[in-house]
Amino acid sequence: QVQLVESGGGLVQPGGSLRLSCAASGFNLDYYAISWFRQAPGKEREGVSCISSSDGSTYYADSVKGRFTISRDNAKNTVYRQMNSLKPEETAVYYCAGRRGPSFDYSLYEYWGQGTQVTVST
Repeated sequence: QVQLVESGGGLVQPGGSLRLSCAASGFNLDYYAISWFRQAPGKEREGVSCISSSDGSTYYADSVKGRFTISRDNAKNTVYRQMNSLKPEETAVYYCAGRRGPSFDYSLYEYWGQGTQVTVST
């Protein structure tokens, strides 16, 4: 059974950090680009970071450049995202998703995790 499972979400104060994990089972992440999306209440799902399968190239939305870092450990079949200097407006459910090539178009993705809540608040 193909699955992506996110973990690491929670409550953090503004300016704080969190590290999210996306673990895959049932398929080999080596051949898939993995992206992180987020969706806040009443807003459209947006792509924030992506890492390719081929050469590990990374892509970031302008809003998170310099603060978020995406990485992968193929031996563990897991992708990570380090988020620093978090802002209250970044409160959302964060999802990881996989497809054959990198993209921020969520409609193109084959595999999705269940999401993990990140709340940035005092």
